[in-house]
Amino acid sequence: MPIVPSPAPSVRLRVPTDEDALSWHRVFADPEVMEFLGGRAAELSVYEELTARQRRHDAERGHCLWTVLDGTGAVLGFTGAQPWPHTTYGPVGETEIGWRLGRASWGRGYATAAAQATLERMRTLGTREVVAMIHARNTRSAAVAVRLGMRRAETYTTPLQQEAHCFRLVL
Repeated sequence: MPIVPSPAPSVRLRVPTDEDALSWHRVFADPEVMEFLGGRAAELSVYEELTARQRRHDAERGHCLWTVLDGTGAVLGFTGAQPWPHTTYGPVGETEIGWRLGRASWGRGYATAAAQATLERMRTLGTREVVAMIHARNTRSAAVAVRLGMRRAETYTTPLQQEAHCFRLVL
């Protein structure tokens, strides 16, 4: 019997609100979610600063890390695009797309659907290429990148001496 792909789940993206800092803090307070990002939850103040910075990015650039909502309006995490934030390694000067969802949303197509919406917004803005930096052992995120049509390009060593792969996509 042939496998029939299921339709993509419904997602909505919005510029992060002040309240989203608390939502992100809650959905990311899981060691599995943070496994490739230091392994532990960040303080609420980190998400307060992050959501404020994303509002500035959206106002100045037309893109940011947007809050991902499911069909019921529940916050699942974030996806979006921002300038690569590091100057000492990685794809310096390029636009990185990324996604981070709470554990309850994994394996259901939300990351791919939300990242596809990000790519469409970036195309509309005239962005020519995006990158995604993914920890070498993060097979789930690498699979999302491949589903998006990205190709693995370079490998970098992070300041923490971890290997990360840079995936690229020409828009």
